[in-house]
Amino acid sequence: MSGEHAAAAGGIVFTDCEFTSSVKAAVSAGASASAGGGSAHAHGHAHAHKRWEVVISGKRIKTIDVHAHCIVPDAAKVINHPLEAPGLLWSNVGDRLAHMDKSGVDVEALSINPYWYRADRDHAEQLIKVQNEQLAGFCAGHPDRFVGFATAALQFPDLAAQQIEHAVKHLGFKGVGVAGSCAGEDLANPKFHPFWQKCEELGVLVFMHPLGTRELEPSGRLGGNGLLTNTIGNPLETTIALSHLIFEGTLDRFPGLKICAAHGAGFLASYANRSDAVLRVFPERVGTPPKLKPTQYLRNGQIIADTIMFTDEGIRHLIAEMGVENVVMGTDYPFPWNTAPVEHIMSVHGLSDADKIAILGGTAAKLLGIAE
Repeated sequence: MSGEHAAAAGGIVFTDCEFTSSVKAAVSAGASASAGGGSAHAHGHAHAHKRWEVVISGKRIKTIDVHAHCIVPDAAKVINHPLEAPGLLWSNVGDRLAHMDKSGVDVEALSINPYWYRADRDHAEQLIKVQNEQLAGFCAGHPDRFVGFATAALQFPDLAAQQIEHAVKHLGFKGVGVAGSCAGEDLANPKFHPFWQKCEELGVLVFMHPLGTRELEPSGRLGGNGLLTNTIGNPLETTIALSHLIFEGTLDRFPGLKICAAHGAGFLASYANRSDAVLRVFPERVGTPPKLKPTQYLRNGQIIADTIMFTDEGIRHLIAEMGVENVVMGTDYPFPWNTAPVEHIMSVHGLSDADKIAILGGTAAKLLGIAE
């Protein structure tokens, strides 16, 4: 696409999700005025490539990736973040579409990791306005290839509720992205009830992507080799977040919530029966017990997991614990955790054609209001 087209589409740039978490004390007066900031990175030459159209049982199906990262450059200006090197972390739109076509991905649901939860109200409000408006504009320019998860200043739950309502009713979003905690506070804290209530009222899908376990890092336990802050920390934060939402009664209070949790919903599905057992072993430590066993929340439609599980056994176990109707394809693009996400699902032994269609896009299409 041309540079002019990129600017008109909102100057979206695709990059990594390892921002620093601070927000500058002052915001450039022009940060929200220009839609073209960073657009030199967003445009590129068209690439000749063949689009892989996925066919199952003789039927062309629409594949949807619920877990794909991006940033809005005009919003990134207000975040104290050293941008990464070129390559997939700074891929242009043509490169991304080429990658999608080669991988068999028809639609990406774009999300922006929320590294603004410690910003003050005025700066957070400006940042979210820029992000949501430009992401919506970009998706509108490519309606058959991209949808977006709106962003919200969750540290101010009343403002976040207003932002989500505006994003849905005026910008056309069908989902919202959140982290697994907000500036050190668990999302089951009653202060966040106005946000959850608005999400339930609007019927939006909530995409939960962790920022890591920042509170554990000062101890040094996640230091050393292996990038444990990500390797272990990311799924751990999601596990903690979902567990609090279950045990603190948030999912009971808002039974219409639908939360799509990244990285296979963390570690919860792999060891959820221990959460059931604690109701029996330490009932005095549970407080008011949840209405359902914790494992039942994995199957009642309130928690959905993506497929970043790496092995066939991992996918089969996820389905066994959650039901195929609660598992959707995710890639974590541009990070190559799974270099062949569609082929992986297609090759898992024991899945029916109906199962594959649901995971690859059928379920996500229903959750995000995408025509199949």
